[in-house]
Amino acid sequence: MPVCQSKFEHRSMTWMQQLTETQQWLLFSAVKIAVVFGVVMFFVAYAVLVERKVSAFIQDRVGPNRTVPPFIDAIPVLGRFLKRLGIFQPMADGLKFLLKEDFTPDYVRKVYFWLAPAITAIPAFLTLAVIPFGSQLGRQPMVIADLNVGILYTFGIVSLGVYGIVLAGWASNSKYPFLGGIRSSAQLISYEIAMGMSVVPVFMLVGDLNLSKVIAYQSGSAFDWMLFKQPIAFAIFMVAAFAETNRLPFDLPESETELVGGYHTEYSSMKFALFFLGEYANMIASSAMMVTLFLGGWTPLWGGTPASTIWGGLVHIGWFLAKMIALMVVFIWVRWMLPRFRYDQLMDLGWRVFIPMALVNILITAVVLFIRH
Repeated sequence: MPVCQSKFEHRSMTWMQQLTETQQWLLFSAVKIAVVFGVVMFFVAYAVLVERKVSAFIQDRVGPNRTVPPFIDAIPVLGRFLKRLGIFQPMADGLKFLLKEDFTPDYVRKVYFWLAPAITAIPAFLTLAVIPFGSQLGRQPMVIADLNVGILYTFGIVSLGVYGIVLAGWASNSKYPFLGGIRSSAQLISYEIAMGMSVVPVFMLVGDLNLSKVIAYQSGSAFDWMLFKQPIAFAIFMVAAFAETNRLPFDLPESETELVGGYHTEYSSMKFALFFLGEYANMIASSAMMVTLFLGGWTPLWGGTPASTIWGGLVHIGWFLAKMIALMVVFIWVRWMLPRFRYDQLMDLGWRVFIPMALVNILITAVVLFIRH
């Protein structure tokens, strides 16, 4: 009887239960990586559409309203509605990048010329690995790698992105791309210092470098968010994020009116698309990091704890995405509302304003914590 019972129990075990703990971890990690990558690619595609629609609205235009597959266009009401929304425009743009001629000039340094776009795009995706985009789904934490030094990993990976831009400017063997690469290296180094110093007070309050612990510290209610406890840190981090992603008013490395297109002037087809992808993926990663550090992460406005049900976990992911989308809209809105800084203004703001502000903020936070304890 015991033998028969054990055979029955063995056959009734699901395939998931038959996997070892390591195999389950690898499986769930692969699923989370695939889902996060798919969501980021979707956001990249439609962030471009939102940017074009927002710019059209600000400039009193219509924006993309022509691209639509023939079979959709044949539908009387729905076809016209979808055409006006322009939701098929990102698909057309992606197809254009795939089918365009991939031209490599003879005078470039070819190996580095091909390598630069990949080096630019990859760090943005690696940054997302440590960001908790939800609480739990079942027993699975909604973070790919819950590192104890998550923020150090993030800054280490983010700093690699500049190498791709500098390499693109140098490998193009042309004056305008080279100037764009030099500008980018100076700009990113300058603002990365301010960005790194801005988060020091956050971790002084939390007492931990783990990003999940940072969210747990802010889980009481919206008034517990670091946005209200460290507003100066949030302001410095956000402005530095604009500089790190080369977005207006800090797009000096690709300034069209001065440098034609900057570091990606000589690129076309999918290599140019990778630079485009890297810029928007960096914008997503920066928004996600700000949500995690200053806006309570996946917690609702009234606070929250890790979900006990699948639906609760999905709601937390929804809150995280909603906050991230709101910050991305700010990125887009600022681009079409503010003029470009002069290069000397850009550097002065980084070195003479934000770095001293960040130092003073660290000092004040340390004094307050010392008095409290």
